[in-house]
Amino acid sequence: MNKARRKRVDEVIQRIEELKGEIEEILDEETEYRDNIPENMQQSERYENADTNCENLQSAIDNIEDVVSSLEESQY
Repeated sequence: MNKARRKRVDEVIQRIEELKGEIEEILDEETEYRDNIPENMQQSERYENADTNCENLQSAIDNIEDVVSSLEESQY
């Protein structure tokens, strides 16, 4: 890969990392929301939805990390 394309890939990686940071913030907020649901409601649909949201957000973060890794490897 030439220098110009490597630079473009670096810029894409940077933008993806910024978006990943935003998703991590959302995950932190959703985790806090879930964790603050009263104990007597932890078997409720509300809790289950929040827990599923946390799992999906974490999965998205993991997938983004895989994408960044692939992009970094493509630069060689």
